[in-house]
Amino acid sequence: MSETNRVAEAAGMTDELNRLPFTRLHLFIILACSIGFSFDLAEIAFGGVLSAIFSAPPNPVDPSLLGWLLAAVYIGAIGGAPLLGWLADRYGRQPVMLGALAILTLTSIGAALSPNIPALIVFRGLSGFALGAYPPLMIAFLTDILPPARRGSAVFAAVAIGYLGPPAIIFFVRGLGAAMPLGLEAWRWAFIIAGVGAAICTLLLLRVPESARWLISKGRLSEARRTMDRFKASAVVASVEPVTMPVEAIAPSGTMTNADFVRRTVFLVIAYFLTPWATSGFTVLSGAVLVQKGINPQDSILYVGISTFGPLIGTFLAGWIVDRLERRVALAVLAGLLMLTGLVFGVVTDPVSLMTSGLIFNLLVNLLTPVLVLYAAELFTTDRRAPGTSWGWASTRVGSALVPLALLPLLKAQGSLAMFVVIAGTLIAFVAVILVFGPRGNAGRTVA
Repeated sequence: MSETNRVAEAAGMTDELNRLPFTRLHLFIILACSIGFSFDLAEIAFGGVLSAIFSAPPNPVDPSLLGWLLAAVYIGAIGGAPLLGWLADRYGRQPVMLGALAILTLTSIGAALSPNIPALIVFRGLSGFALGAYPPLMIAFLTDILPPARRGSAVFAAVAIGYLGPPAIIFFVRGLGAAMPLGLEAWRWAFIIAGVGAAICTLLLLRVPESARWLISKGRLSEARRTMDRFKASAVVASVEPVTMPVEAIAPSGTMTNADFVRRTVFLVIAYFLTPWATSGFTVLSGAVLVQKGINPQDSILYVGISTFGPLIGTFLAGWIVDRLERRVALAVLAGLLMLTGLVFGVVTDPVSLMTSGLIFNLLVNLLTPVLVLYAAELFTTDRRAPGTSWGWASTRVGSALVPLALLPLLKAQGSLAMFVVIAGTLIAFVAVILVFGPRGNAGRTVA
């Protein structure tokens, strides 16, 4: 086949991809990805539990060592996200996601069996290598395969299912309390469950096909056709309106220049670096904040657990409207609301206000994160999507690693209000970067 014919066939297949209906295979892929995401989120959110457990008797840990424990998972992610993103661009989305989950399986079991805090820090860092890579890979993969008109709502559905992980693992730990089945503390059992869950998700992803859009971008047209045939053979769940709007700000050929790639990657690196001071800061330090306010560790775990229901509720509701919103406007509004809610959480002390403001803050955090990740994925062409978004995600893990090291001493010395003032400042900077330098997103539009 001549090069001209191959280009024409690839263009025709891409157009065909954009017109595919929403099928049961799409649903299975969303379910498989979201289960993996639930264990990813559970391990990240578990930092809040660890901060409560190791901030008070009978397991007090020196604040500097606790800071390293909470930061370790993010330090590991700094290297994992860009490396696995590069591998996903080179070898495919599906095998690299499988590898990330396999790593998580082994390191979670290792964390459960850690003999001391330094060993736990090491295993948390190794887990971070996989935890940092899986979310951007999942979003890049779903962005590739989902019908454009349903992309936002379907991604939010996957994220919403993923948000079941944090409350499940947190309430499991609180339910066990001081009980020690087989001589293991509750937090160790939580890591065992996470490892087993990641192994099960690995088996599910073995049945998931590679992204046809990625295969087309690599010139592997016969494999892409086989993948598309699997979708065609799957039962239709919902028809979709064909998307005819052009992809804006991307070359008609479906390629992206190096200058565009670098410019958008730098923008994302800056934007992503500014988000974890609010998103990760609240997740990993909320337990310590509550203990600092005089709440006992068991009740702190309860409040942290209740707050994790906010994302589940909000994400399901937002999924219905996400494809109708301009991404930058949505991000700016969510960041502003986060700033106000965080300051309220830093001031109040009564249980009802703490739980309510914590619930709302977590809801907003976990609306902002998928909108940002979806927005980032839409800014790149298929051949640059995984590495571009992974570099951005690595940047957010740099920020996340610095959060406990910088904010935990501030919390201990100046109190929660001072900590949330710093968080508010980073959110203001984030809004400025998004509105001034951010390209327009592709909500409801096709991607190249």
